[in-house]
Amino acid sequence: MGTNLSGGPAEAAPDVTSADDLGPAAVSRYERSSRSLKHGDTFAVFDHNGDAFSSPSNPEGIFHRDTRHLSEFVLTLNGARSLLLSSTLRDDNATLDCDLTNPALVLDPGGEVLKHDLIHVRRTRFLWQEACYERLVLRNFDEVPRRLQVELSFAADFADLFEVRGTPRRRRGTHHSALVGNARVVLAYDGLDGQTRSTTLRFDPEPQRLTGREASFVVELAPHQAQSIFIEIVCNSLEDNPHPPAFTFFLALRDARRALRYSASRAAAVVTSNAVFNEAVRRSVTDLYMLLTETPEGPYPYAGIPWFSTVFGRDALITALETLWLDPEIAKGVLRHLAANQATDFDPAADAEPGKILHEMRYGEMAELGEVPFRRYYGSIDSTPLFIMLAGAYLDRTGDLDTVRNLWPNVVAALDWIDRFGDRDGDGFVEYGSRTAKGLVNQCWKDSHDSIFHAGGNLASGPIATAEVQAYVFGAWQAAARLSRKLGHVEDALRLERRAEELRIRFDTAFFDDELGTYSLALDGEKNPCRVRSSNAGHALFTGIALPERAGRVVSTLMAQSSFCGWGVRTIAASEARYNPMSYHNGSVWPHDNALIAAGFVRYGFQAEAASIFEGLFAASTYTDLRRLPELFCGFARQRARGPTFYPVSCVPQAWAAAAPLYLLQSMIGLGFDAGRMHVTLNEPTLPPFLDEVVLKRLRVGSGMVDIALRRSRSQVVVDVLERRGGVKVLTTH
Repeated sequence: MGTNLSGGPAEAAPDVTSADDLGPAAVSRYERSSRSLKHGDTFAVFDHNGDAFSSPSNPEGIFHRDTRHLSEFVLTLNGARSLLLSSTLRDDNATLDCDLTNPALVLDPGGEVLKHDLIHVRRTRFLWQEACYERLVLRNFDEVPRRLQVELSFAADFADLFEVRGTPRRRRGTHHSALVGNARVVLAYDGLDGQTRSTTLRFDPEPQRLTGREASFVVELAPHQAQSIFIEIVCNSLEDNPHPPAFTFFLALRDARRALRYSASRAAAVVTSNAVFNEAVRRSVTDLYMLLTETPEGPYPYAGIPWFSTVFGRDALITALETLWLDPEIAKGVLRHLAANQATDFDPAADAEPGKILHEMRYGEMAELGEVPFRRYYGSIDSTPLFIMLAGAYLDRTGDLDTVRNLWPNVVAALDWIDRFGDRDGDGFVEYGSRTAKGLVNQCWKDSHDSIFHAGGNLASGPIATAEVQAYVFGAWQAAARLSRKLGHVEDALRLERRAEELRIRFDTAFFDDELGTYSLALDGEKNPCRVRSSNAGHALFTGIALPERAGRVVSTLMAQSSFCGWGVRTIAASEARYNPMSYHNGSVWPHDNALIAAGFVRYGFQAEAASIFEGLFAASTYTDLRRLPELFCGFARQRARGPTFYPVSCVPQAWAAAAPLYLLQSMIGLGFDAGRMHVTLNEPTLPPFLDEVVLKRLRVGSGMVDIALRRSRSQVVVDVLERRGGVKVLTTH
């Protein structure tokens, strides 16, 4: 995925360079209608029935630390699959609930038939502490007693996540024979990396028959009687739990819900006049907190399910920027965790250089063996300047000078990386080029192998300097200047401010193309501009590197029919040689990309255009399952009474896509903070057409808190302070 794309070996295995290269075997998630759960380093993907079927490139199953610990899990009644009634995630993502019923069943050799829709089956499932818990409740709505054969088939292939994505392997480790007890099965695998990975399944009550592939129960139900079966699936634990699964299910469910409530309680609450938008916001927030993983340094948003449920630098940094107003603790956790994993030495195999910020971290067998380079991989050109930008924004938002002081050596190391290694040829621009044949060919957020190209369609050769990376470096120097000033380094602050302004002039000279009416996509290794209209130019508005006199033309180009498809701004315009609305980066629409572009529009005073982007993405969300914005969708033009065309292997949920509506809302209402003075500011607040009122509750600044309401009044937005605690002031400018 753009930033998320852990891609795979760019030269050795181009089929995993990015998600768009997974190949024809990839299974569309919209075709499979999957349901996802996550906790910590464990995630699970099931179909709507709650089943998992292993097949090539199908991500269903239970994964822990990049290994699939359960590849098959299928429920049958008397040998037949149940019929789906409904399937949904709770609003807080705590549980997956699947309601099923029986098809018409022949019960015995004599031909007795159980009519359909007489047995109700409810599956309630959740993840907690490296385990999956399920309660299976069967209820008889027939007028006579019924005897049913309930079977659960299961398997664990222990496939590495990159195998599931389509990367072939020449050798694999050794599978153990299943260890079968009365109500317990252990499946295990010895990897080539010397690690043993195991999956333990426990059942309550004890099955009538249990093998290494199947658990079978005989359930006798009187009319209207219900019986429960509990299943516990634990990753990498061989200890025999003394408590039965019926006990551990309720204990774990209580703890899981408490943890979700506790973490989400930090967030400000959003309530608006639009009930559908309220649903979308609630899902965004609950998805974000599901994707958060507690690290030793604090909460960290994993990028997305299924392919990116791990630490990504770029994704987390942008997600933290998008949610900084909502919950600054996310940004704090991201900064501290990335600082703890900042490169300190050279490692060409990992594209690591001193001071560089992480791109991706993996724990699977293939990463441990070096079959893919992502064990701790630094092939991201923009994570380092984004790290500095986030540090500055975090201090602006919170006034937390102690945390920033502790991070300052990491900021200095990141600034040094920009100078020593980021600018490879000393021309004042930051370029990328992989140090290893297995690394990502493109290391900007559009990291597909074909995403950076010239007007004729020929691919750019490196080292490559993309437009948005220069914008991030500009933002990084400005942020570092603010940090320096707060820490008393006045001379350093002045020097960094000068460098930012010098970069702005150089950038305009080298990148702005008068004929295109926007900034070129990139400069190639020969400093020839890639004269392509792309969404990257919007990021120049986002950080403010664009000269004010250029802003209007850039906005017009991005909002022209060839770029703005009605749902959002395409990654590249329809007029370009490599335009393909079904591609990953060459014509698709990415919510996070559009959120940053809209923030740039507002920065330069183009609120109406930002509102159009907001409306388009909101309209797209009304057609999506659970109101979730996916990682991306196809860039086909919007048509009346039709929803967007979905991208087949898009990750859902995806952290920076989930955060996009929240950031769009912040941008539109001009929400800012002065933590030192305990001020909340609203600069030229505007409401998009689909919102007449927005209420923000528990908005924290410094040691205080405030609830505010924004209401449309003809052409103006009126701001009311509903409640304040701790001396917070709300300042509005029009």
